[in-house]
Amino acid sequence: MSARRSLVWLGLTPEPEQELPAAVAALRSPPDDRPPSVLVAAERRRVQRLVLRGTQRAWLRYLHEVTELVVEAARSRTADRGAALLAGEVVLDHHRMLIGLPGRGYDRTAAQRRDLERALARLRTRTEYRSAV
Repeated sequence: MSARRSLVWLGLTPEPEQELPAAVAALRSPPDDRPPSVLVAAERRRVQRLVLRGTQRAWLRYLHEVTELVVEAARSRTADRGAALLAGEVVLDHHRMLIGLPGRGYDRTAAQRRDLERALARLRTRTEYRSAV
């Protein structure tokens, strides 16, 4: 590999940077009473910083953090299920696409894919049950 950092990971899909900020802001437990728009803007800035100045490794760390939020939401009775479903589906799709990129990103995210699949199944089941009642 050359001395330049690889940017191939940026070409996967725009959905994470478009969809995740609002969903992740809804899943985070705010330590204060800031309005949702402020939380979404902060999350959007974080994602923008990662995309513009980050590395694939830093991006995958962020997506791991999102995975943990989704898994936690699947266990919770009070979490925003819609936000968790959206975030989980976006990250899972992203991680599945890593198979087409050079490097070990796909292998490194195997456990996250498994955890997301389980969490999404749980979230979908609970959502369908609520819709039927």
